[in-house]
Amino acid sequence: MSWEVKAPRFPESISEGTIAAWHKAPGDTVHRDELLVDVETEKVTIEVFAQESGRLEKILKDAGATVLSEEVLALLEVSAAVPATAQQAVSKQPAPEKAEAEKAAAIDTSTSTSKAPRTSPAVKKLSAELGVDLETVEGSGRDGRILRADVQRAADDAKRSERQASIAGISAGEAPPVGEGGEALTSIGSASDEARVERRVPMTRLRASIARRLVEAQHNAAMLTTFNEVDMSEVARMREKYKDQFAARHGGVRLGFMSFFVSAAVEALKRFPAVNASIDASDIVYHGYYDIGVAVSTEAGLLVPVIRDADALGLAQIEEQIVQYSAKARDGKLSLEELAGGTFTISNGGIFGSLLSTPILNPPQTAILGMHKIQQRPVVVDGDIVVRPMMYLALSYDHRLIDGKEAVQFLVTIKEMVEDPARLLLEI
Repeated sequence: MSWEVKAPRFPESISEGTIAAWHKAPGDTVHRDELLVDVETEKVTIEVFAQESGRLEKILKDAGATVLSEEVLALLEVSAAVPATAQQAVSKQPAPEKAEAEKAAAIDTSTSTSKAPRTSPAVKKLSAELGVDLETVEGSGRDGRILRADVQRAADDAKRSERQASIAGISAGEAPPVGEGGEALTSIGSASDEARVERRVPMTRLRASIARRLVEAQHNAAMLTTFNEVDMSEVARMREKYKDQFAARHGGVRLGFMSFFVSAAVEALKRFPAVNASIDASDIVYHGYYDIGVAVSTEAGLLVPVIRDADALGLAQIEEQIVQYSAKARDGKLSLEELAGGTFTISNGGIFGSLLSTPILNPPQTAILGMHKIQQRPVVVDGDIVVRPMMYLALSYDHRLIDGKEAVQFLVTIKEMVEDPARLLLEI
């Protein structure tokens, strides 16, 4: 009996995906819940697992193929005899032999795990495209995890070494190297110069989606940006005073700046409902909930996981969700549900050193808040010049729905709450 391996059901916002990589080949034995294939969408890479045990009979969609929601990807012969896994074989052995087998299996697993490169399916796909052996790449991520930048760097280094060797050979009077198509590979400029090479690779579906949505946002919205600055002294003082108690009380969760801005944004959205609304054709949709998207930068591109019902969460719960989302984003484990929706977005370019920028709307939302680098600057307070930690804030908004007065007052509200955090508790 054949079992159909189908693509996952995509949400309405995603129409199709691309086969990133198959982890099994036709004829391979497959066990239930074993990873079969990675499907890359414009937001995340989805792992498809086997629902039954059997033998992979036929692959209908090869790597690189475009697939639709719940489209059949392969056929699995479930009636085929499936050899027992190592764990199943061990469980059938007598007690003394079982102990020895478990010990051997543990040693084997430990050895294989230590040798296997830790990385994501997207990075494995890139390494295959560039011809880079992951075993030779040194990972710069957490716990030695191999990132896209590490693979790209290894490919560039290999290409540079190859080109320099070719140049050295030509200088010595050897015949120029020949490419796969029979063309001569020569350097640009003198033989003593390093070759100027170009590399052309297709956009990932995520990067193409980001590009499309950003262009749509600029073409379809009357986007303006208003700016202000906020004195971070009180928040910084509060963090320093209570950071140890906060972490001890909330299981090690650290008190960051982002939770203050999320909470301040929620209170400001309550006062200015248009900023929490969206435009649907000729209708205005006012959302009675506060789902705040927090932009997270990854090797693959910018992702915006959503903190649901942020108005019902405390600072610790917000910080905990942000930490979880950041870890999932780095590992490519964010789900479509965690990325879908959102009524307002916050982006923090300050972590990369940005002093001032104009964030672009995240459609169909009508506003986005941009945070920036905290910098010690001289300011006038009560007639005296003092040095304070200051941050520029930027609010980009859709002028079709939000008037300039509302946008300015909304941003001033956030400024006042962050400068005096007691307002968040008193809701004033």
